[in-house]
Amino acid sequence: MPSDLEPGFAVWLTGLPASGKSTIARALEAMLSERGVRAVVLESDDLRRLFTPRPRYDTAERDRFYTALADLARLLSENGLPVLVAATANRRAYRDRARAGIPRFLEVYVDCPLEVCRRRDPKGIYRRSTAGSAPNVPGVSAPYEPPLRPEVTVDGDRTPPEKTAQAILSALASRGFLRSAVGGVRRKAKATGRRGRPRTRRR
Repeated sequence: MPSDLEPGFAVWLTGLPASGKSTIARALEAMLSERGVRAVVLESDDLRRLFTPRPRYDTAERDRFYTALADLARLLSENGLPVLVAATANRRAYRDRARAGIPRFLEVYVDCPLEVCRRRDPKGIYRRSTAGSAPNVPGVSAPYEPPLRPEVTVDGDRTPPEKTAQAILSALASRGFLRSAVGGVRRKAKATGRRGRPRTRRR
């Protein structure tokens, strides 16, 4: 698999439910793809269907789930794959576990006011929480611990996802996670003559 990255890395996007983590991850995935880098997106909602088909969202279950998610991100990155994790991971310990196991790790805090997340509520989490059918919602009935020193903090309310993704891309490049410069796909250099035309050998 062609990649500008050696070895892989992991970007963990954390924030309240409906803060925009998945949308930003997909925008970043598209930007990396334009540069010849194929990233793997791990979304917690998708993986819960695999790891915990009947989720309870209690502390014990979240401990198991985020341990498995961190281990999966580590295994993928160890094999040279860039990994984008879109997961609330409401306890700092969950993200710290991933950081400890992945040398090239970038934590992104998607900062979005709770009232904005409530208005969005694309999956009805907050509505179910108000009705009493969704216990342990981070930021409402369960704690959410924002990062203390994230590598990147972005505005999940007013900043367009593409602009946010560009900021994350710049952070990856500044840390040497991306070999090519941000702004274009790395191409193999060709010897050129005048006006950029390929130089041909004389026989």
